[in-house]
Amino acid sequence: MAGPISSGAAPAATHNPGTRYGPALALLASLFFMWGFITVINNTLLPHLRSVFDLSYTQTTLIESVWFIAYFFASIPSAKLIERVGYQKSMVIGLLIMAAGALGMTLAASIPSYGVTLVMLFVIASGITLLQVAANPYVAVVGKPETASSRLNLVQAMNSAGTMLAPMFGAYLILGRSKGGTAQGEVVLTQAERLADAQSVILPYVLVAIVLTVLAVVIARFPLPAMGNATQRHNKEERKKHSLWKHRNLVFGIPAIFIYLIAEIGVANLFINFVSQPQIANLTHEQAGNYLTFLWGGMMVGRFAGSAIMQRFDAGHVLAAFSIGAFIVMLVTVFTTGPIAMWSLILVGLFHSIMFPTIFTLGIKGLGPLTEEGSGLLIMAIAGGALVVVQGWLADHYGLQTSFLLTAACELYVLFYALWGSKTTNALPDQQIEA
Repeated sequence: MAGPISSGAAPAATHNPGTRYGPALALLASLFFMWGFITVINNTLLPHLRSVFDLSYTQTTLIESVWFIAYFFASIPSAKLIERVGYQKSMVIGLLIMAAGALGMTLAASIPSYGVTLVMLFVIASGITLLQVAANPYVAVVGKPETASSRLNLVQAMNSAGTMLAPMFGAYLILGRSKGGTAQGEVVLTQAERLADAQSVILPYVLVAIVLTVLAVVIARFPLPAMGNATQRHNKEERKKHSLWKHRNLVFGIPAIFIYLIAEIGVANLFINFVSQPQIANLTHEQAGNYLTFLWGGMMVGRFAGSAIMQRFDAGHVLAAFSIGAFIVMLVTVFTTGPIAMWSLILVGLFHSIMFPTIFTLGIKGLGPLTEEGSGLLIMAIAGGALVVVQGWLADHYGLQTSFLLTAACELYVLFYALWGSKTTNALPDQQIEA
């Protein structure tokens, strides 16, 4: 079956002891850092835009939905681009697309315009999609297959480092420099205050655009290991003999990624509004933005720890334990108030930490020559984050705290996948790559 990633994508690999992939993986880790950093800037940007444009929760989460819809629409073009120009040039193009979108955000802030903001966030997310389609399967297949989950969790820890630093960056340069961000509770801004608050995002996004451009230059000049063309031709013929849909771990892994993203993005995007409430922590948005750092810091710690744990324990069993922990702390968040509710929501970051990279590697396990198609479908499933608008609707109609029951339900599906859905069926032998 033809999937969203064509024969130019990375095939599955077995470890080649004569090849040193460390420098390449270290450079790729910087990409994970940057897309994590930029994605989480949204978490401080959303409450900021809610004040500037006087948005409902539904309208606020719609901004994030547009971001994740880009994963659905940009995944196939990204795969075609990788096939045409290769991994390295595609990564450079992805970084430059992100830089262009970041500069576009300064235009949106100057007007200011809600519509232009949505378009530019879509552009940035499209660039990130191109990086995701290339980097995730690349990291997963380079090295020993049995340590793929451990390896991807380790590199994803750099993604978490970016997500941990982004809230401090956003709280200081966006929320800390705006009227809405420093006010206690909800505030109605005058037209002049809205314009001033909107323009507070110009400096942060100019800095982001500069960093992305520099990183693109570095990637362009770095000698990344190439994926062998002979292997790709072999895989193209082999794929005709097999079907993706006979692999249970992939079939249930696609909705697992989709559903997990609803949980992760819902928590992150509504965190500041949740802990700012009088019955929870009664903080300003700027102060709440600083606490968001602990949420993403927990994800970083969890990924480093998870990488070490999975060297000794089965990845599926570790995923099951973490999903149970996530379910418990979400129930505590919903049914308690005050600091307990705030810290339980922060703690879910620790339990979410290993979910994406572990589901991803379990999902492509045993796909052999079908690895690239399976990887593409799993990346497209990141579009599940777009359904965070459902939680926004629940928050508007049933209360923000109650809306986190949706998150708890998502954790149960991850538990199902860990215990049963991730078991491989019709496993195929891995293919060699050429370094």
